[in-house]
Amino acid sequence: MDNELNESKPLSRGDRTRSSILDVSLKLFATSGYKATSVRDIAGELGIKQSALYNHFKNKDEILSTLVAELTSSAITSLFSNFNAPDAYKHGKTLLSSIATTFKLISFDSKNEALFKLLMQEIFNNINIREIYNEYFYQENVKKLSSYLFSMMQDEMIKSSDPLLLANEFFSPLFFYQMQITLLKIDKKPTSSMVSLFEKHVEFFWDTVKLEKKDTLF
Repeated sequence: MDNELNESKPLSRGDRTRSSILDVSLKLFATSGYKATSVRDIAGELGIKQSALYNHFKNKDEILSTLVAELTSSAITSLFSNFNAPDAYKHGKTLLSSIATTFKLISFDSKNEALFKLLMQEIFNNINIREIYNEYFYQENVKKLSSYLFSMMQDEMIKSSDPLLLANEFFSPLFFYQMQITLLKIDKKPTSSMVSLFEKHVEFFWDTVKLEKKDTLF
């Protein structure tokens, strides 16, 4: 097959400008806050006139709405994309490791870090962001993992317990680690102490819930 068919179509000048506006806006919103950042600030950072920015976005609110939409397609919302088969729960610890690895990778990815900071800053001010957090970041992931944990219990892979509680117990430290890494990076402090915590969490959690032979009735 011709290699040209495999190449992405290059972005137009307008698309590149729009993308640059979003990138700069995300950086400024994440560092200075949404309210404190003006359209003039964004245009100035890009070296363009405000009128040129308005060719792509009606106002600052539309820029925020577009960035918020990107949150719904971020890596956190597709944690189980590789584990959609009916028997995906059989992967057990590997499934949990995949989730923790995703959290770890996005914690050190600059764009996802900025999206996370924007989410945390605006979650108290913007109902749209709160709904996205609750639906995509929390409810969907917790419900999905709880269903897998329930299947693991049924298959006697892990001890019987409240699967919803276990799902919350698994996710909570990951969100905490992600936030801690973000805070350390903001203060320009080393994050090396956090690197191994994701894997250690999986080991600790799995050792706590797995069903040993001595726990069985036979």
